[in-house]
Amino acid sequence: MKITHVTLAMVTALLASGCGQKETAKGGNSAAAPTQTEANAAATATSTPAEKTAARVIEITANDQMKFSVTRIEAKAGEEIKVVLRNVGQLPKEAMGHNWVLLKPGSDVNAFSTTAMSARDKDYIPDSLKNQIIAHTALLGPRQSDEVTFVVPAAGEYPFLCSFPAHAMAGMKGVLVAK
Repeated sequence: MKITHVTLAMVTALLASGCGQKETAKGGNSAAAPTQTEANAAATATSTPAEKTAARVIEITANDQMKFSVTRIEAKAGEEIKVVLRNVGQLPKEAMGHNWVLLKPGSDVNAFSTTAMSARDKDYIPDSLKNQIIAHTALLGPRQSDEVTFVVPAAGEYPFLCSFPAHAMAGMKGVLVAK
C-alpha cells in the first residue's frame, strides 16, 4: 500500500512540475531546466535524422477598402514561410476579389498589375508574367482563405501585391525583405 502512495505521489509531482510553464509564441526556450523527458527527447533527436521544421506562418487579411493587414514581411533567406490570406470583406468576388502574389526582385508592380487586368479567366495571374512570380494564392471571395508555402529566396526585396484590377495601384501591395 505504501508503494502505491509513493508511486502516486511521484506521478503527481512529475505532472505538477510541468504545469504552469509557458512556451513563447516564437518557439523560444523557457529559462527552466529541461525535464528528464525533455532531456531524453533531445538526446533521441540528436541521434536520429533531423526532421523538417514547420514553416513560419504569416497571416494577412484583405478587405473591401483594398488594404492588406501586413505590408512588410521580414525573413531570413532560406526560411520556409506559409502565407495565409483571408478575405474579410463582404463584397462579391467579381467586384472585390483578393489574392497575394509575390514577385521577383526588380519586378514592376504597376506593369504586372496592368497586364493582370486582362487575365480575368486566369484569376488575374497572366501567363505571360508567370516567370516573375515566386508564389501566389488563389483569388478569394468574401470570407474565403487560401495559403501558399515557399522558401524565401536570397537576400533582397521582393514586392507583393493583389493582382485584382487596380488593387495594387490603390495601395494593395507590400514587400518581403529577405536578409
